[in-house]
Amino acid sequence: MKEIYVKDVLRICKGEILIGNENEVLEDFSKDTREVKDGDIYVGIKGENHDGNLLYKDALKNGAKVCILQKESVSNKLDMNKLRENYPDRTIVLVDNTVKALQELAAYKRSLYDIPVIGVTGSVGKTSTKDIIASVMSKKYNVLKTLGNYNNQIGLPLTILRLKDHDAMVVEMGMSQLGEISNLTRIAKPTVAVITNVGTAHIGILGSRENILKAKLEILEGLKENGTLVINNDNDMLHNWKENNKSDKYKVITFGLENESNVMARDVETSENGSTYKIDINNKTYNVNVSVGGTHFVLNSLCAIAIGNLFNIKMEDILEGIANFELTKRRMEIEKNKIGATIINDCYNANYDSMKAALEYLGKINANKKIAVLGDMLELGEFSRMLHEKVGEEVAKNKIDILLTVGDMSKYIVKKAKEQGMTEDKIYNCKNNQEAIDLLNNTIEKGDAILLKASNGMNFQEIFEKIR
Repeated sequence: MKEIYVKDVLRICKGEILIGNENEVLEDFSKDTREVKDGDIYVGIKGENHDGNLLYKDALKNGAKVCILQKESVSNKLDMNKLRENYPDRTIVLVDNTVKALQELAAYKRSLYDIPVIGVTGSVGKTSTKDIIASVMSKKYNVLKTLGNYNNQIGLPLTILRLKDHDAMVVEMGMSQLGEISNLTRIAKPTVAVITNVGTAHIGILGSRENILKAKLEILEGLKENGTLVINNDNDMLHNWKENNKSDKYKVITFGLENESNVMARDVETSENGSTYKIDINNKTYNVNVSVGGTHFVLNSLCAIAIGNLFNIKMEDILEGIANFELTKRRMEIEKNKIGATIINDCYNANYDSMKAALEYLGKINANKKIAVLGDMLELGEFSRMLHEKVGEEVAKNKIDILLTVGDMSKYIVKKAKEQGMTEDKIYNCKNNQEAIDLLNNTIEKGDAILLKASNGMNFQEIFEKIR
């Protein structure tokens, strides 16, 4: 393990030590006092609603050996005599900005490791693609991967600071505006960059898909010299970009189902329990089994094959990694409820592209009744009405039996579904989650399939917990 110390905070982040030992090793970091364990490093983060810097006493009580705090928040609130008396073996460091300090420490930690680092970004499928790549890479390497959706300006540094005896890393990079991936890629310095697609997520902030493409391509700024870019060649924006942009700074590998690509599937068969297809690679034909249903997971697996092949992982091991990978919770989490209905819990986030993919999956499975419970997609700005209407078109196109919606913008899903021929007696526009829960509990029968899909802010996890 490559160690970093308190003295590195002083040097890199221009920190000031108030009490303690500058030779203390910084190993396990936490930003939540409730999760702090003995020996952890607590980093106080000032948020919109509360200031974690002010909770340093809770962190110390729970066993934090080092607290890194923001000077502005605590400089006039620290009782140094009491701290020395009550916590003589602890260390407190002040920095100007704790988020910036976290990022700089992560960048330094990354610099200590000469290992493969795969950075994954895209409008849809970042987390599931990260999961399947990590599963394949783990057949050859001790892999560190992003937990959950720790993919932002705080989450990615915390992931990198978990590096210990790992010899490969797979990190997810999210963004909501220009410049964010630029900073994340500077910290992570990927040796391989993956762009899953360019869709409509955050289009309300960025204004156009062209700007979304520009934001995703920022990942190239941190790509190591002679690194590799892996892209979904079926995505129109990425396909057109590749056709019009050539560079000798990095290698480009493509995967796809439709456009001619380096890694392609054929004879694809999909079902509710997964997909199978054939792939011709290294002058051999292989049968691939994907354990999660949906065409988008076929694309995710092709990406993982491209990367596994890049790192000379045996094809048999790649196939095993694909067959056995586990999804992060609330991403196409499928389970039977107590009465024997199938619940597809995909409620962590939503945009048009992921809604379309989820509805296509629901439309293809064998079920007594196919019920879509859809909520608002957030951060779409002036495009919100149009994109919600397009979701309504997908509901009708995939022959969903019953539609329940929650949210102000979801009325446009209803409007378009009706225009496309869905009858009014099959549509319920609910005032809130509780109304949806009550309706579902009176409607669901054994053999039904229920899709839960909305932006995270709609709290559809509440619905999942009450109908499971």
